[in-house]
Amino acid sequence: MRKTIYSATALALSVSMIAGCSGGGDKGSAASKSYDLTNVSFPLQEKVTLNFMTQSSPLAPTDPNQKLIYKRLEEKTGVHVNWKNFTSDSFVEKRNLAVASGDLPDAILDAAYSDYDLLKLGTDKTIIPLEDIITKYMPNLQKVLEEAPEYKAMMTAPDGHIYSFPWIEELGAGKESIHSVNDIPWINMEWLNKLGLKMPTTTEELKNVLLAFKKDDPNGNGQADEIPLSVVMNNGNEDLNFLFGAFGLGDNGDHTVVTNDGKVVFTADQDGYKDAINYLHELYALDLIDEESFEQDYNTFLAKGQDERYGLYFTWDKANITGNNDKYDLMQPLAGPSGEVNVTRTNNYGFDRGRMVITSANKNVELTAKWIDQLYEPLQSVQENWGTYGDETQQNIFKFDEAKGMLEHLPLEGAAPAELRQKTNIGGPLAILDEYYGKYTTKPDDAAWRLNIMKEKLVPYMKAENNYPKIFFSLEDQKQLSTIETDLFAYVNRKRAEWMKTGKVNEEWADYLKELNRLGLDKWLQIKQAGYDNYIKS
Repeated sequence: MRKTIYSATALALSVSMIAGCSGGGDKGSAASKSYDLTNVSFPLQEKVTLNFMTQSSPLAPTDPNQKLIYKRLEEKTGVHVNWKNFTSDSFVEKRNLAVASGDLPDAILDAAYSDYDLLKLGTDKTIIPLEDIITKYMPNLQKVLEEAPEYKAMMTAPDGHIYSFPWIEELGAGKESIHSVNDIPWINMEWLNKLGLKMPTTTEELKNVLLAFKKDDPNGNGQADEIPLSVVMNNGNEDLNFLFGAFGLGDNGDHTVVTNDGKVVFTADQDGYKDAINYLHELYALDLIDEESFEQDYNTFLAKGQDERYGLYFTWDKANITGNNDKYDLMQPLAGPSGEVNVTRTNNYGFDRGRMVITSANKNVELTAKWIDQLYEPLQSVQENWGTYGDETQQNIFKFDEAKGMLEHLPLEGAAPAELRQKTNIGGPLAILDEYYGKYTTKPDDAAWRLNIMKEKLVPYMKAENNYPKIFFSLEDQKQLSTIETDLFAYVNRKRAEWMKTGKVNEEWADYLKELNRLGLDKWLQIKQAGYDNYIKS
């Protein structure tokens, strides 16, 4: 999961730009005219057009209507969607600029709005409340919320309104959720076997394995071109947070864990965090960490991984980097100097609150809501999330078993799962509940495999019974958290990388702790703890 943190000032600027726009706009960004349609049922007798904004992967067609999923939706509903589409890497900026320069679209799909955005846009009446619309026009989504009522609570803002349609993906629950760990360590088994080495079980053993990878030419080409350890620093799935678990509470992408007595803890001011950095500096000083780790982007990281130059790396699924083969395997959690083993859970959920919004410019709310509700139909949600079937132009994710009424995942046949899905899925609002597996779809082979190895090798070492929930904070708390996190997280991440290189964490630690407090850590913890306590009580 990649997380972008915006300052309150920047967020306020972006949403005020959206709220203040009017007039002009091109065909793809202005809201559609009123069709005066009521009691809408699909397919419509006469085709109409709605204007949406969205984002998509650079691997996908620039015109979303070229995707088979959207072609089928248009045929099923009689609604043509005129898209203003941006690639994902530039979407947030382009979304704000495009909307500010012209009329609001009818809706924004895959909107990438933060909780702060939703509350501010809702307060400014730039987007409309949805709770009554869901009740009146959206039976598919209503059914999801009846079967899993916890999501309605997660969707509802502190002011009692629902401002957005969510993305929901269940794959396991609790510690066994597929989202419990994102940066899984993958170690080169070919190199271990060639050098006669065992899977490391401690941090000291890992250091010795990495030294052997560096010095003993495990790829056999007579050159010192092996990379013992590589990461993309501070980049979620490709970060090395996993290693911090050997030194105490560990670390995760938002530096937040919950102890088993309900205390919210900031990981980056713990003594174990300091010990982990000292260990990582030792690896760096021995030239065991790829120097490019501190600045490389994902594509650079990927290219070296595809050349099988890594002894150890981190990612969600090894198939995306080094392929679905036996050359790499999950490295088991390591015991640190104390002998204890801990796998730190992430605070990721299969839930994204701000996946789609309807704007106040929309003159066809019933029509739009009923179109969006199609996305929550189980078979439709499955395709939105992963891809579709029957595409004669490219590899398919599914075959459709008409007798069973079920989508069955096809073998990936060596394709990187993330790339294949990005070409065909739409990533909009959807819901996939655990009960859908075996009824509407099979589990993806890669997901089932990942769940199994997590259950076997990682879950037994997860000490935390809870992780930090998806709390919808008030606008005032959002402002404070966002303002604090902008400087606090940037400082923490900068010092972590700096200390890994310089080794000065011990001598600078006291000043570092003072700076954390100056940047608002105490207030941040207070808000986070109060939010958690209220969540547990509700």
